[in-house]
Amino acid sequence: MNRLFKLQFLGPLALFAATLSAELAARALQYAPSSELLWLLNLKMFGIFQRSDAVLSYYVPVDGFQLFGLALPIFALACLGLVAKCRPAFTVATHLSVVYALFLVVSWHVGVPTVAQASLGAVAIPPGGQYVMATILGTCFLSFAITHLLYFLAVGRELGALVRAVSRIFRTSDHAPAADQHCR
Repeated sequence: MNRLFKLQFLGPLALFAATLSAELAARALQYAPSSELLWLLNLKMFGIFQRSDAVLSYYVPVDGFQLFGLALPIFALACLGLVAKCRPAFTVATHLSVVYALFLVVSWHVGVPTVAQASLGAVAIPPGGQYVMATILGTCFLSFAITHLLYFLAVGRELGALVRAVSRIFRTSDHAPAADQHCR
């Protein structure tokens, strides 16, 4: 199997892993609300998922919808594409992963407070959520680009086959009139 074909799996995998990690961190925080590490992970690393969950819960009030309703189906579709070597399944999965990643970015920026606060928290602790978001966006767009590259290569092969077939038809038709002239 082509390495590029397998590389398409990276975007949906990263999206699923990040969403699963965010969901697990939120669930763990429910069981240990005094844990500073879990608060740090939940607020700094996976804050993007909290903001998107707030936006999604307005429309779909189901706990864990980001994981079970969005990330898991995209990941399952990508797994189906990988196992069945099905290009359309990968195409849909990579396109949906980019849409979901862009939704995360939009919900991240919608939820940013407009009032500046004087705090040393941002200086002392690097904003890990940006790294998570950059990883998600990078892998999803890489998968998206590879999907399109593979389609362009497939279209190029099909066009090449069409050109060869048409040129064979013209070559045989060029020889046919010459044979007719000799018979007259």
